[in-house]
Amino acid sequence: MKNLYPLKFTPQYLDKIWGGQKIKTQLGKDFGNLPNCGESWEVSGVQDHVSVVANGFLAGNTLEELIEIYMGELVGDRVYDKFGVEFPLLIKFIDANDDLSVQVHPDDKLSKKRHQAFGKTEMWYVLQADPGAKLNLGFKEEMTREQYLEKFEAGQLMDILNFEEVNAGDVLFMPAGRVHAIGRGVLVAEIQQTSDVTYRIYDYDRKDSEGNSRELHTELALDAIDFTVPDSYKTTYEAKKNESVEVVKCDYFTTNILELDKKLECDMHKLDSFVLYIGVEGVCDIEYPGGKETLKQGETILVPAALEQYFLAPQGAGVKLLEVHV
Repeated sequence: MKNLYPLKFTPQYLDKIWGGQKIKTQLGKDFGNLPNCGESWEVSGVQDHVSVVANGFLAGNTLEELIEIYMGELVGDRVYDKFGVEFPLLIKFIDANDDLSVQVHPDDKLSKKRHQAFGKTEMWYVLQADPGAKLNLGFKEEMTREQYLEKFEAGQLMDILNFEEVNAGDVLFMPAGRVHAIGRGVLVAEIQQTSDVTYRIYDYDRKDSEGNSRELHTELALDAIDFTVPDSYKTTYEAKKNESVEVVKCDYFTTNILELDKKLECDMHKLDSFVLYIGVEGVCDIEYPGGKETLKQGETILVPAALEQYFLAPQGAGVKLLEVHV
């Protein structure tokens, strides 16, 4: 059996009522004739949206098929033992040309009980934001379920939500249960558990293309919402040149940020996990025994767990990557 290598996948582009053109204009990705491309699914194990390899001798195979064949060599023994052939993370780019609905995701326990699925803890890395663009993250102040319902039923939901102005480079972590919404003018990379379970709370009374209101999940959302308020909704970090800096670590994934202006050796023999790299800025080669793959801005690549040693070689200064593993 031939050796594994860094894998690229064919992006899956989704037309959304709130989508725009930045996935093409900012990230250089050709989504064809879609009028409003809201999402590019980069790496996915979600049923009906499983990623297909785009490079090398494995091109045309699905991610699920590869896990069946390579198991721990691809994803790591620890990861395979826990998740089997289901890839545990979903990586997306999201372009909000208009406000996304206010929503919440259930945790593992509630999602398993209701949907036989994983919950959805996620994070956003802001790639670009128009001046004054904002995200909704949780509530302004802690409240009870009864206080929330009172405001919701009085049509005053927006009065109690917390909005944060954002800029490129901001990191926002959303554990399952936190109410959130991406505001217009924001382009993000999203890293999340493999789950497509979303409870829509409010959608600005919008109509779809056929004049229908989008479905809301008011009652389902109630049991999922976390009404507590953290000390800060933004994640603070300090990037360092040619060093992997941890920005988010949770039970489901770890995300680091890398700013490179010289070649960096990566020794992952203790990790026992695949590693994903998301191109934020610039162009970077991944040099491994047997060859190299090039990662550009707007691309995502999966380094198999069996590749325990490799180099990240930036093509010039100004290379920025997100590094994600389980």
